[in-house]
Parts: sequence; structure tokens; C-alpha cells
Amino acid sequence: MSISTLLPTEDDIHRRRITVAGLLVTLGIIFGDIGTSPLYVFQTIIGPRPVSELLVYGGVSAVFWTLTLQTTIKYIMLTLEADNHGEGGIFSLYSLVKSRGKWLMFPAIIGAGTLLADGIITPPISVTSAIEGLKILYPALNQETIVIVVLVIISLLFGFQQFGTKIVGAAFGPIMLVWFSVIGTLGLIQITHHPGVLAALSPVYAIRLLTEYPKGFWLLGAVFLCTTGAEALYSDLGHCGRKNIRSSWVFVKTALVLNYLGQAAWTMGHVGQPLAGNQNPFFMIVPQWGLVPLIILATMATIIASQALISGSYTLISEAVSLRFWPKVRVLFPTDQRGQIYVPSINWLLWFGCVCVQLHFQTSEAMTAAYGFSITVAMLMTSILLSQYLRGVKHWAVPVVVGLMLVFFTVETSFLIANITKLLNRLGILVFEWGLIFMMYLGYKGREIKNRLLKTVPVAASVPTLDELSADTSVRRYASNLVYLTHSKTPGELETEILYSIMRKQPKRADRYWFVNMSILTDPYSTRYSVEEMIPGVAYKINFKLGFRVQPRLNLLFRKVLEEMGSKGELDITSRYDSLARHHLPGDFRFVVLEKVLSYDNELTWQERFFMNGYFFINRFAISDQQLFGLDTSDVAVEKVPLTIKPAASKYDLLRDDPDLTQDPVPAALVPAGAPA
Repeated sequence: MSISTLLPTEDDIHRRRITVAGLLVTLGIIFGDIGTSPLYVFQTIIGPRPVSELLVYGGVSAVFWTLTLQTTIKYIMLTLEADNHGEGGIFSLYSLVKSRGKWLMFPAIIGAGTLLADGIITPPISVTSAIEGLKILYPALNQETIVIVVLVIISLLFGFQQFGTKIVGAAFGPIMLVWFSVIGTLGLIQITHHPGVLAALSPVYAIRLLTEYPKGFWLLGAVFLCTTGAEALYSDLGHCGRKNIRSSWVFVKTALVLNYLGQAAWTMGHVGQPLAGNQNPFFMIVPQWGLVPLIILATMATIIASQALISGSYTLISEAVSLRFWPKVRVLFPTDQRGQIYVPSINWLLWFGCVCVQLHFQTSEAMTAAYGFSITVAMLMTSILLSQYLRGVKHWAVPVVVGLMLVFFTVETSFLIANITKLLNRLGILVFEWGLIFMMYLGYKGREIKNRLLKTVPVAASVPTLDELSADTSVRRYASNLVYLTHSKTPGELETEILYSIMRKQPKRADRYWFVNMSILTDPYSTRYSVEEMIPGVAYKINFKLGFRVQPRLNLLFRKVLEEMGSKGELDITSRYDSLARHHLPGDFRFVVLEKVLSYDNELTWQERFFMNGYFFINRFAISDQQLFGLDTSDVAVEKVPLTIKPAASKYDLLRDDPDLTQDPVPAALVPAGAPA
């Protein structure tokens, strides 16, 4: 059976035709991060070094070929092909290839953790770079004032998330269109003054920078910043569609390259001397009268870039919860716009991280010294998953896949080595991101152990008992419809804990028993179900199959199924109470949630105890199952079930005391180990 009517249907996004509106939306959502990188990339490459032709031309050449290899070829041409029913992102890619090996879980969670860590440094570095442009007009402007302004902007940005971005989102595209048009035009004007800079597009200069310039290889850490938004191209695939992204990239890359060349052309006017601290080439190529408007435009663009990254973090966590990598957290829907979600816990975690980064680093120059390492790791993880997709799903020839991956791994490993120098500057961020990764691993291990301990039995042996219990008037009716959540996917089987709860812990008489199973599909928005009649008219099992981006609102889904079955004459949902039946009112529903708790009756190794204690500790901060499954407004009973992994062995062989044998010596077998003789 299909229940596609339960949730809004998703357009076939990845086949959507190119439209002007689609291109504008793509500019606003997809390219904010990579589009604001000219604010700080070239300035970071030049740094305090004396300006030379090799440094300037080599820097621009390295930027151009990084954008070409990493962004254009890897992401635009290849990775966007790995769409999961129109959706992108590292978890979407993992869902496509996870059948090729359990080990692929590691690149998935490492990539996700490093992407989330990027969310606490991108907003501060982008907004700070824009606001620092005021120093050109007001050299006496102190850094403390800039920090306060940035903190206010970031706090307002995160505070606004709870209301959704549907209204302001409509303006993102036009603003970014103006942004790219302006920075491209400014660069083009500078190129006309120094057209020789076009020679920097040759890869020879990039090679010479790495091989001839003193410590030139380590400049890759700064060069890499030009492509930090490339991962977002794939993560936001579902919002805009592959064709719109590819078409927009032609315009975006042209604008970016023109601006980088324009900055290089201006910088060539200062050969032999280092640039002053407030001489950011991005702002120096602007006429004096246009500086303030550009700073305002840059601030708006950086806010848009931050917004895209924040929204992507919500989606990432929502998928991690669905895939059981992350503890259950509250996910809200601030607007009726499809795919727009709000995760309060992640929102304020990112806000706190951004504030700490801003207060610690203060300046954009200090932030660039810590920026880029996480994204390099994320790109490497994506390359690993992409290789499995090209080989296992697309069935590309092994030599072709190996050749492509050799190129990407060489480039990304070089960037990773160059960024290792930043580790000492980002120890706090490193702890944050690996804490996120470890939490995902704990979630995976905990789910693995619980699934391994899942004990199911055929219901056939309990059919007579359940049938009689349902009709036994000597037992008080617990509910008209009693609903349990089950993990059993095998037809005709249920967990032993459920049968124990119904028949032994407290006999629960009901007119009908419902057992609901939810499984996650690899495609994002499917909503399907099937019904198994376990005992005619008494017990039913509903198997829901939901896409990993569908919120499991069980209350809504379950009632829709019953209404559909009732409308087809498959079920009479009228109450069995005589007084209510005369008015044709539906029967009542009660849900029972079995909550696993770690039993004290366990003998575990220190590794097992560490993982399990960590798993259950983290889940203390998670929302309850009734909140996760949308049951917080329903009649729900929670029963705690002890989780016994390795039952403790008995240390005593107990014998019943016999008064006639009180004078006999105590058998040695009853003496605890280590007790005195």
C-alpha cells in the first residue's frame, strides 16, 4: 500500500528544467560560502610577504586551478551525479553506497562531523572580513568595536532561525546576483589596467609557486580557502537541482576568477613591498565612493552564506537522527515550505561555538590561520564515498575510478598536509569536531548492540492467549486500540519484551493490538506502508517505510492508515463502548513505548562498558521516543526494559538452610572468593 498522501509530495528536483527563478534561488542558496571567499583568500595568500610576480601570479594560478579541479570537475561534474532521488549531502551519498561495506560508516560520520565544525567558523570569518573593510575609511576603528558588531549580527542571525527564512529567502537570490555582478565588474576594471595578469591562468605559475617560491607548498593552506564552499554545492542539491547549479556555476566562477585576477592586478602595483595591515586587495580595488555600499553588500552576502551553512547543518543533523547516528533531538518546521526545518539544540550549539570563535580569534586574519582543515577532511571523506558510488552504482571501469581518485586524493592530501600547520591554532575546534564524530560513532555502536540483542519470537504460539485476553471481561480494558513500537521486520514475529508487557508484566486487554515498525529507506521522501493481519480482527502489524528526510510523525501516519483502512471497509474503527458506538465515535488509542535501560545484571569488558555507558549518557539529553515520533500529545505509557548484554555469572551456589545441618561446616563452594578461611 502507498500513503503518499500523508505528506506533501516532492517534485522530481534533479530533473527540473532551468528557469530564471531557479537560477536566482540557486545563487542565493548554493554559492554564498564560496562566493564570499574573495574577501579573505588573496589577502591571506599575500600575507606579510613582499609582493613579487611569482607570489601574485602563482597565487592566482593556484586559486584558478583549485576551483577547476575541486569545484568544477569533482563537485559540479561528478559528485552532483550522485543524487539520491534529487537529494545530496554526505549522508545521502552514504545511503547510496552503504551496502558496499560497514566500514563506509566511518568516512560518513567523519565527513559529517567536520562539516558541522565548519559551521562555527564560517559565519565569524565571513562577517568579520566584511566589517573590517571599514578600517580603510576609519583607520582608528578598534578591533573591539568590530567584534561587538559581528557578535550582534551573528546573534540576530541565529535568533531569527526559529521563525524560518521563507520571507527573507526570496531576497537571497537577487542580492547574490548583485554581489557576483559587482565583484566581477570590479575585477574586470583592474584587469584592463594590468592585462598581463591574465597569464596567471597558466598552470605553470601554480607549479612554480609550489616548487620555486620559499615555503611555497605551505601556501596551499591559504589557496584552499577559495574552495571551502564546494561541499555545500552537493549538500544543497535538493533545494535547487543539478541543472540549475551547473548553469549558475558558469556565471559564478567567471565572477570569482575576474575578481581574483583584479585583486592580483592591483597588487602588482606594490611589487617589492609588503601590503599594509588594512590593505585588503578586495576592498582596495573599489573606488572610494563605493566602499561603504560594497561593505554593506558584503555584509549581506556573508549573512546569506552563513544562513546557507546553518540550514545545511539542520538538514545534516536531521538525517543523522533518521540514520540513528545522532541522539534524538527536537526538529521543528517553522514554515510550510518543504524541507525547511529548525533544530533548536543545534542552532544554539552553533551560536555558542561562533561566539567562542569570534571572541578567541578576534580578527579575520587570525581565523584564516585556523580555517580550512575541517573542510579538507570532509572533502577527502566525500572522495572515498564517491569512489564507491562510481564503481558500485555507476559501474565505471576500475582504471577510470582509480585514475580520478588518484588525482583527487593527491590534491586533497596536499591541501591536508599544508593545513596541518593550522592545528595548533584550532585545538578547541578540533576537540569540538571530534566530539561530534565520537557522538555519531557512539550512536552507531549503541544501535548495533541493541539490534544484535533484538530477540523476536513467532506470534503464532501466543495467538490463543492474545485472542482470549482481548475477549476476557475479567481483565479491565486497558485501551480500545493498544499500539506498540516494534523493531521486528520479520513477518509474524515480535520482540519478547512486547509479549511480556502485554501478557505478564501487567495484563493489557484491548479490542485490537497494533504493532508498528518503522524502517528508513535510502531515498529521502518515500512514504510507504504495508499491513499484516497477525490475528484476524485482533492484532495487526503496520510496516512503515519512510525516506531518511521524512519526519516520523507516528500519530499522524498511524491515524491516516486507520482512516484509509476504514474507508475501504477493511476495518471498523468505531468504539466498542456501547454508549459511544451509538454515536459512531472512533475508539480510543493508547501507545506503549518500551524504553531500554542498561541493566546492572551485566558483566562487560571495559571497552563494552565504556561504549554503553557513553551511549546511554548521551541519550539522557535526547528527547523521548514519544516526542521523536510525534506522540507527545497522545496517551502514552512508558515502560522501562532492562538491556542485558552479558548476564553476570552466579558467584554462589545457594543451598537452602536446613536446621538439622547447622553444625556442619560451610561447603567450600559457598565461600566467596577472597573470603578468609
